[in-house]
Amino acid sequence: MKDILIHARDFQDRTPATIFGVRLAATLQASVTAVYACPHPMHFAPGFDPSLMTAFMENALELVKDAVQARQSFKAWAASLGVPNADWMVAQGAASDALMQAATRHDLLVLDHPANNQGPPWDIPGLILRTGVPCIVLPQEETLPERQIQRVALAWNGSPEAMRAIHAARPLLQGKQVLLLWGAVERDVDHGVEWDPPFHILQYLQSHGIEVEEHMVAARHDDVGTVLLDASTKFGADLLVMGAYGRNRFSEWWLGGATRHVLTWADIPVLFRH
Repeated sequence: MKDILIHARDFQDRTPATIFGVRLAATLQASVTAVYACPHPMHFAPGFDPSLMTAFMENALELVKDAVQARQSFKAWAASLGVPNADWMVAQGAASDALMQAATRHDLLVLDHPANNQGPPWDIPGLILRTGVPCIVLPQEETLPERQIQRVALAWNGSPEAMRAIHAARPLLQGKQVLLLWGAVERDVDHGVEWDPPFHILQYLQSHGIEVEEHMVAARHDDVGTVLLDASTKFGADLLVMGAYGRNRFSEWWLGGATRHVLTWADIPVLFRH
C-alpha cells in the first residue's frame, strides 16, 4: 500500500478524503496522488447559442487553469504533513471515469461523500465494484476526528470478497487491535472443492503477525449491516474492513444490502473491496 489515490472534490479547500488520505500516506510512508475532475465542457456547452457556448467554454478552461494552479499548494501542504511524494492531477471528464483510470496504477482509493448529499448517488458504489482496488470510504459527516487507525474490525463470512478485503488491509493491521467479526454461517464458496486442512482465517492472520480477538455475530440477512456497525462501535473501531457485494454480475451498480447499509450509515471509515 505505497501509492494512495484520493478523490479531491475541491481544489480550494481540503476535503475529508484529502485530509484522511494524506494522513494515511504519512503513516504508511506512501506516496499520494489527488485527482480533481472538471466537467468536460463539450458535454454541457449550450450548442444552440454560439455566444453562450463560447462563454461556457472560456469559463470551463478558466476552471481547469485554476485547478491546475492548486498543484503546488497541495504538494507543499502534503509535505508539511510528512508526505514528500505527493502529486496533484486535474482531469476533464466524469470523476468516476477519471478515478477508474487512475486507480489501475494505485494500491488504494480514498473517497468521501458529496457535500450535502449532492452529486450522482451511485458514483461511490460504481467505483467500489469496478475499480478492482480497495476503497476506503469516509463517513458522511463533513469532518473527521484526527485520531489515527488503532482499532480495526474485520467482517468475515468466508467469501472471496471478504478475503480480498482483509488481504488488502494487512498493512493497516500490523501492531493494531483487531477484532474479527465472524459470521455464524460462512458462505459456501468452495464450489465442490474440499480442502485438507480447511482454510482458517485466524491462522492466516496469525501467520502474518496479526493478533486478533473474535466475536461471533448472528443476524438475519437484512440485518447484517446493522449488526456489523453495532459491533464495530462497541469495539471502538477506527476502521471497518469488509467485502463489497453486488446483487449479481449483470447489475454490478447495485450493491448488496449489507454493503449498501454500511456505506450509507457508517460513522467510521470503511475499507471495501469487491
